[in-house]
Amino acid sequence: MEKKEKQTKWIMFRERLYRMVSVGVEDDAINHAYDVISTVALVLNLFATFALTFDDAVESMGGALKGIEAVTVFFFAVDYVLRLITAKCMHPRNSEAVAVRRYVLSFYGIIDLLSFLPYYMPFFFPRGAAVFRLFRVARIFKLFRINAYYDSLNVISEVIVRKKQQLLSSVYILLVMIVATSLCMYGLEHDAQPEVFSNAFSGIWWATSCLFTVGYGDIYPVTPLGQVFGIVITFLGVGVVAIPTGIISAGFVEQYTRLKRIGDHNREEDIHFIELVMGPKDPWVGKEIKELGLPKGAIIAVILRGRETLIPRGDTMIHRSDVVVLGAESVRNGQHIHLKEVTLGKGHPWVGVALRDLDISQLTLIVMIKRHGRTRIPHGDMVLLTGDVLYIYSKSQKASQTVEEREQGTEEEIMYEEDFSEEVSQAREDTLAEEIPADKK
Repeated sequence: MEKKEKQTKWIMFRERLYRMVSVGVEDDAINHAYDVISTVALVLNLFATFALTFDDAVESMGGALKGIEAVTVFFFAVDYVLRLITAKCMHPRNSEAVAVRRYVLSFYGIIDLLSFLPYYMPFFFPRGAAVFRLFRVARIFKLFRINAYYDSLNVISEVIVRKKQQLLSSVYILLVMIVATSLCMYGLEHDAQPEVFSNAFSGIWWATSCLFTVGYGDIYPVTPLGQVFGIVITFLGVGVVAIPTGIISAGFVEQYTRLKRIGDHNREEDIHFIELVMGPKDPWVGKEIKELGLPKGAIIAVILRGRETLIPRGDTMIHRSDVVVLGAESVRNGQHIHLKEVTLGKGHPWVGVALRDLDISQLTLIVMIKRHGRTRIPHGDMVLLTGDVLYIYSKSQKASQTVEEREQGTEEEIMYEEDFSEEVSQAREDTLAEEIPADKK
């Protein structure tokens, strides 16, 4: 029993670490602070790396710059170790060894390794210091993780992935043209200037510089036929190079149009989405979607598992730490149910007031409170503070209802509220017990 408890605590601790090192997870102040520290460390490291290339900077503050580099590189090494420890959370379907291997061999895994390993390698292999210094350039690629904060940057990668077949086709056409024109120009100019167009590779250099730019002037045709051919290739180059540019531009237009259409459809149909993080004790964990028994009108729109986005199917199984996005249509019957989010600003009349003393309707419930990124279970003695985010559930009825219908509706609502409290409170206790300290519940 004690061994099982230790294992459970370790799993919870590792999941906590995973949320901390994952970029863009701001459900906790510690997670947000770690993202800020990571970004600052990377910026300072790049600044020190650039500054150390200037002789004046080395003479005036070389010691401070080297100290900044040493501290930030050590932080990168610790970050890499933490990501190795939490690799299982990133790939929950795989075993521990497979999850670690997938991270180590991934793009970000290689970048994370190269961000600190070349710094320490010269201590063991002094002769390769120049080569190891070259690999330090890989640190700049860690900036790509900032994409988690900006949807506009994510659009770039999405467009490239969506249009990869068209882009590969255009690159193939460019390569064919470069090889063909280089051979043609070599045949036309080799006899006139053998020292310039000495081989086919010289033609490839000329074709590349001519197709992508206006040429560098180091190699150019001198024969009339070669000059005419060069003019033709220049015109073709403008059109061929414009192909991938047009593909990417069209991809941006399609992507933004698609996002706008989704947003308009959401407003027109009034579909609401909520995000649920599966805790270790949630009853959905380990079950397939078809076994959940979702009510009519409710769907699981998407499942976020680590860095993977899953399109849910009936046989898709819910795993611990999955982020499940639920969608449901708005109520269309005679009763109007509202669930809204209210943020208490400075000077709000509810600030400093206990929940039991609030002057609100009996048909209104405060179902959840978020304070400093933490989810709190509301109770009568809780005093509201500035910045609290309240999730308020209210239910109104048609004014045309009779007194008896209203009384009956009120009784039904009270019964619903009791059922709501029994079913939801247990789920909250299971899912939030690990996240909310005992002294703050």
